[in-house]
This record gives sequence, structure tokens and C-alpha cells, in this order.
Amino acid sequence: MLKVGILGSTGRVGSLLIDDLQSDEQTSIGSVHVFDELKKPLPKDTVVTNDMETLLNNCDVAIDFSAPAATEQLLEQTIKGGSTPLVIATTGFSKHQQNLLLEASKKVPVLYATNMSLGVAVLNKLVALASKTLAEFDCEIVEQHHRHKVDSPSGTALTLAEHAAHARDLDLDKVRISGRDGIIGARTKDEIAVMSLRGGDIVGRHTAGFYNDGEFIELNHTATARNTFSRGAIKAAKWLVNQEPGLYSINDCLGL
Repeated sequence: MLKVGILGSTGRVGSLLIDDLQSDEQTSIGSVHVFDELKKPLPKDTVVTNDMETLLNNCDVAIDFSAPAATEQLLEQTIKGGSTPLVIATTGFSKHQQNLLLEASKKVPVLYATNMSLGVAVLNKLVALASKTLAEFDCEIVEQHHRHKVDSPSGTALTLAEHAAHARDLDLDKVRISGRDGIIGARTKDEIAVMSLRGGDIVGRHTAGFYNDGEFIELNHTATARNTFSRGAIKAAKWLVNQEPGLYSINDCLGL
């Protein structure tokens, strides 16, 4: 039985993760890290803590659906002396936090994905193929999420944009725009727009469009339930515990 530690247990996906781990015959909840009150019941032998070291010492693998500040503490503890594999699904990292992720992956296996769904993993592949094949087409990406999402653009949208830019040998930081307003002039050839919409209870919708004179193609993924992400993270955790230290993606886990 794989003992899983949870960081972000009071969040939307973290709460579902508690249920999904208990319904999975191969996993159990070893430890849970909390910053505030946890209202969901847990198995009696679960270690509940606000200490990262204790969290890691009481699980075989940790799954993180929290916030960048919490993930930063998790990574710092791992670098300091951790040995527990990490599945990281938090988004919105700073450059410093991205560097911590790389440092932690030198000590333990780390799987980092901005989206844990199988469908989005396939979408990334399709976007790269379309971007390279349709190099003369204008590329635009739109993401939609619920009103409570705090980071923008979504990590998933940025990952899609990275795949599109890399396929064209472009530096995303140099060609990405996140808004248009006023007399801005004609669209430049290489720019890749990543736009965000927020409202209601939208779980997640991402559209990558490729537009040319006379035709266009749009590739879309819509998440209709957050269990898509929690169950994907569990699948990733089962795979990751058998890997050597290093930084992995969801594509590695799925063999894409």
C-alpha cells in the first residue's frame, strides 16, 4: 500500500484527493499538511501536521496541490534533507521557486505538471505538432477558469504556449503577450497571445487556435470535474516512486 502525503488538503483539488486516495485500492493517506482547519474526515492513523519535515517523514510520496509559498517550503525541506518523491501540481511559481524545483530534483524524483489530466498531456503534443506544421498561422491561446483562481494566465496555458513557441524555435518570453488595448497596430508574425477569462465555477477550459487567411483550426480541452486532476496525480505518484532522482513531466509518466 502506497502511503501518500498531501500538501494543500483544504483546497478544491486537495479535498478531492483525500476521497480518491481512500477509494483507490493501492493507496492510503499517510500524512496531511494543514495551514488552517481541515473539515474533511481522515483515517484515524493519518498524521496531521503543519510541519513539512513531519509530512515527508510519514509518507512514501507527497502530492502538492497548494500555493507557491507552501510549495517553496516543501522544496526547501526536501533540499535540506528530504528523500520523499514529490508530485507537484501547484502553478504560478517565481523564478526562485522554479530554481528550487530544479535543486530538489537533484535529490529526489520530482514530477512537475501544470495540469495532471491525460487530455491536456495529449493536447500539448497536438499543439506542438500544429505549431510546427502550421508555422505561417497565427497562434492564440485562451484559458477560462472559475472566479476564485488567483494566478493568470494559468500554468496550463503557459505550458501550451511554451510547446507552441518551442516548435517554432521561439523564446516565449520574447513573443508572448497577455492583453491588447488601444491603437496597438497590426499583429506581429511571431507573437503568441495567452488570454485569460474568469467567471463562475468553470473547472478549466483551454483553447489553442491557429489562424490563417481562409482557414483556422482550434484545439480544445475542457475539464468537467476536478477529479480529473486528483486522479491524474495519484497515477503520477504510483509511477514516480519507482524512478531515480530527476525532474519529470506528466508526459514521462504517460509514456508520451
